[in-house]
Amino acid sequence: MSKSLIRFTGHTFFRQRLVLSTLIGRPIRIDAIRAEDDNPGIRDYEAGFLRLLEKITNGSSVEISYTGTSILYQPGSLVGGKVTHDCSTSKSIGWYLESIMVLAPFLKKPLNLTLKGITTDGVDISADTLRTVTLPHLTLFGISEGLELKITKRGAAPLGGGEVSFSCPTLRQIKTLNFSDKGRIKRIRGIAHSVRVSPQLSNRMVEASRSILNRYIPDIYLYTDVYRGEEAGKSPGYALTLVAESTTGTLHTAEAVSEPGTTPEDIAKKAAFGLLEEISHKGAVDRSHQWLVLLLMSLGSEDVSKCRMGELTPHTIQFMRDLRDVLGVTFKIKPLNDDEYMLSCVGIGYTGQKKVA
Repeated sequence: MSKSLIRFTGHTFFRQRLVLSTLIGRPIRIDAIRAEDDNPGIRDYEAGFLRLLEKITNGSSVEISYTGTSILYQPGSLVGGKVTHDCSTSKSIGWYLESIMVLAPFLKKPLNLTLKGITTDGVDISADTLRTVTLPHLTLFGISEGLELKITKRGAAPLGGGEVSFSCPTLRQIKTLNFSDKGRIKRIRGIAHSVRVSPQLSNRMVEASRSILNRYIPDIYLYTDVYRGEEAGKSPGYALTLVAESTTGTLHTAEAVSEPGTTPEDIAKKAAFGLLEEISHKGAVDRSHQWLVLLLMSLGSEDVSKCRMGELTPHTIQFMRDLRDVLGVTFKIKPLNDDEYMLSCVGIGYTGQKKVA
């Protein structure tokens, strides 16, 4: 691959495009970032993500135009090591970490990353989902020993105060994926957490969600996670994260977070029905993790990877276009029964920037 400039427009898919640029060591220019918006240009959390990329690489440089509507990012070499970063309270820690997770296995040194901010905000993926669902997706590709995510402090919106520690080993090359059997749902697990509110609210979420999910499957275990004092962050709140696991290791997830005017029963109902809806979309990968699995399939050995998926989200479809334009990877999509598809591709045999540059 050449070092030619990658060009995109708009603020959507900002993180994923920067990750692709960082992986292959090609500079990227993104123009017209909210150019028609009343408040044009990149946001504080996007600038924060660029700073985080600079911390885990060596020699990266960023040029931002005067109006903030254009950026030029020249990625440095992937280094890793021990890194601490304060995340903007405009976005949760998960918004930053889910994209860094796919870079982590390819760093020169094992990553020990500490992120501070909001752990659950109801908009982006939460630290709980990253721990219970995203990490198992990484293990499908052979990334396992030394892989860990700890929530040391909870931090609810809007003030945050949470802290998450993420550790990831380095690999020379990831495994080829063949995930064609979605299996049958065998159990549901969940975490009801609360910070700076009555612990009883967590119990109410558990009881209300069980009353719905027990009609679907009997093997349900939901536990409460109550934080107090320094570990409870700066704002009150509570949330419920649910995970359904199949006989073959397929994971589907849904979560709901407290909002003004809502009751614990409202949150439980939203999460429970959200999980059942996610399961109904089928496939061996839930919708929020389609892009991550497709990226790791693309980076795998020069062999055919396969994965069974349900309905492809608009986000996934655009990301596949970006993978084609940046990595040169195209996917064969074979329709199966009941709105399911078998996606397959040949990986590029990625082993680091030196091998693909």
